[in-house]
Parts: sequence; structure tokens; C-alpha cells
Amino acid sequence: MRALRQRTSNAALCGLLLSLLVLTPAPASAQDRAPSNVVLDVAKGVVFDPTTYAPATLSYTSQRMDWKTSQTLFQQGWLEHNYRFTVSGKPDDAPISFEAGNRQITRMALLHLQESIVNNVSAQIFERVLVDKYPEHRKLFKTLGWAERIGFASYVSYLASVNHFKQSQRNMEMAREHGYVR
Repeated sequence: MRALRQRTSNAALCGLLLSLLVLTPAPASAQDRAPSNVVLDVAKGVVFDPTTYAPATLSYTSQRMDWKTSQTLFQQGWLEHNYRFTVSGKPDDAPISFEAGNRQITRMALLHLQESIVNNVSAQIFERVLVDKYPEHRKLFKTLGWAERIGFASYVSYLASVNHFKQSQRNMEMAREHGYVR
């Protein structure tokens, strides 16, 4: 449900930013400005921005740690609580295969990458519109753009990874307590 709300709000934000881009008049200037390729500039800004990849990377890493540490428990007959990783799709059931779990983890990390790309494209477009309209505040808008992208990446990264990192620690502790590992 939360992911649907976030995608809906991202889509609404994209629509707003695109309408701002289309409806915002270009500043008049007596000097000829060199034409720039807006799409290429935005794409380069997103591709070379580390905040684009941070949520997906942390999501993937934390889920893999959780999944790998769970395998020892599964081999001893323990059940999987996360319904996304069970054979039946219901909580507290037999886990899916290790390979199927890896594919599921990759899909979820790619969804986080998609969210970051949408956010960063929107932020880059919004920043560009503001800089074009108010060139005297370029540094301010660049700084605010970085702050927004870092804040978004940090928030999404935390939400996507914190529980998996904690669960991997619990899995290792349970495996030690029950004598499955040393």
C-alpha cells in the first residue's frame, strides 16, 4: 500500500514538474545563449548522481544478507515469515528456493532504483526550470536540489534496508543459540 501511494505521489510530482517546464516562459535575453540539450543534461545528471543508486544498492545488500542468513534456519525446518518469500504467498510457510529468493530480491531492488530515477529526474527538471527562470539564484537551487536528492535517497534507503539488516543479525544470533553455527 505504501509503495502504491509513493508511486502515485511520484507520478503526480512528475506531472507537476513537466507542466511547470512546459508552462514556464523562458527568460528574455539580449545575448544569444548556446542551445543545450535538456534531455541529455538531465539524463547525465541522473546517471552520474550517486543518490540514484544508493537506495537500490542498500536494499539489495540488506535483503541478500537477510536471505543468506535465513538459509541456515530454513535447513533446520524453520518457516519464512515474509509472505513474499514463501511458496504459498502466506506468512509463516515454507520458503521459496534460494534462487527464487535472489530473483525476488533483485526485482525489489530494481523497484527502488526506479523510484530513485523518477525522483532524480523530477528534481533535475525542477532545478533546471528554476535556474533558467532565476539565474541569479543558481547556487541556491543547485544546493537545494542536492539536499532534496540526498534526503530522498537517505529516507528510502533507510526504509528499504533497516529491517533486513536487523533481521540478518537476529538470524545469526538464533542460529548460534540453537547450535546451527559456531
